[in-house]
Amino acid sequence: MSTTPSSTLGHAALEKPASKSFTRFLPAIGRVLLGLPMTIFGLNGFLNFIPPPSTPLAPGAEAFSIALMESGYMMPLIGATQLLVGLLLLVNRFVPLALVLLAPFMVNSVAFHLALEHTGIPPALVFFALMLALAWHYRRAYAPLFVARFR
Repeated sequence: MSTTPSSTLGHAALEKPASKSFTRFLPAIGRVLLGLPMTIFGLNGFLNFIPPPSTPLAPGAEAFSIALMESGYMMPLIGATQLLVGLLLLVNRFVPLALVLLAPFMVNSVAFHLALEHTGIPPALVFFALMLALAWHYRRAYAPLFVARFR
């Protein structure tokens, strides 16, 4: 009885058989639904083509936004991160890394809208849910991060 070591089978032996269900497309749909807005908002950080909201921000939200702008580096950093993450998601490269880069921004976005500017809560939660769903799909990539001790 001959057995072939799994290392000689290549990656095909480790992959699951292709599913015929529509759910196989959900990760790609999620990547596009998250990647496209991140790319657009990232580009807007440099090109300013989206007009500012016509309604004034709450005082706390306005103060926070002004502080970010006056720092001189934070808004370009946010825009560059959004652009990079959006492009990585759209081209389906380094997706787990893109989600890690996006996580601090998304946590702050949800916190900002929950604490300071309530009208943006629904979109913030939708984007956060998309990010979490994609992170769950790519959870195997994050497994080494949850090792208590690394030798």
